[in-house]
Amino acid sequence: MTAAHRQWIADRDHLTWSPFGTASLAATHWLTPHEQEFDDVDGRWSTDGEAAVGTASAAGLRLAQGEKVRVGGRMLGGFARDGAVALRVWDPEAPRRRGISAIERAAFDPSWSATGMFTATAVGASTEAVDGHRAETVYDGAVTFEHDGTPLTLLVRQLDDGGLFAPLADATSGTASYPFRFLRLERPDAAGRVVVDLNRAHLPPCAFSDHYVCVFPPPENRLPVAVTAGELRVV
Repeated sequence: MTAAHRQWIADRDHLTWSPFGTASLAATHWLTPHEQEFDDVDGRWSTDGEAAVGTASAAGLRLAQGEKVRVGGRMLGGFARDGAVALRVWDPEAPRRRGISAIERAAFDPSWSATGMFTATAVGASTEAVDGHRAETVYDGAVTFEHDGTPLTLLVRQLDDGGLFAPLADATSGTASYPFRFLRLERPDAAGRVVVDLNRAHLPPCAFSDHYVCVFPPPENRLPVAVTAGELRVV
């Protein structure tokens, strides 16, 4: 295993298991214009159409998409999707209550790293989230690569930093690994070349908490091979 991969694992563990990390999401409360109360957070909550708004003992709180504030021993944040607004609650004790504490990973295998080619052609796909929400997702292009002589393709979205993101499933999904995984790639070079390292296939947030609304991979990203690399399951 390379030093860079060891650091990637350390970063993933910190992101996941820190007190308000990925695994600590305890609730996603969808809001309406009418005030509601929730057992796990003080105050009454509603939405003004753009943000989560708290009143009573949570007086003055207005949390738009991505905004967070610590209240007591928990973190509160705003979340929005297709015009719907939610209040999210992170609790450091949530992983312990679920009985999870680690990520099962495959052994590092350099054969799962290949140089691929990125082609920037927008592709629309009907997608579904784990909670059943359906939407149209536009992927910014595709990355083609090979593993052990088998040609493979992933539809990808381009991130703000120029890197690429792909949700994927494979022949191990739902059996030897979680039903799907995510993969981030570095920015392609000027010729479109990009390293596809499936040792860095990682679990989606919804593997750690049912309160995330991750989107399933499109059919095009269901690889016909068993990807015995990267993060596999939560234990």
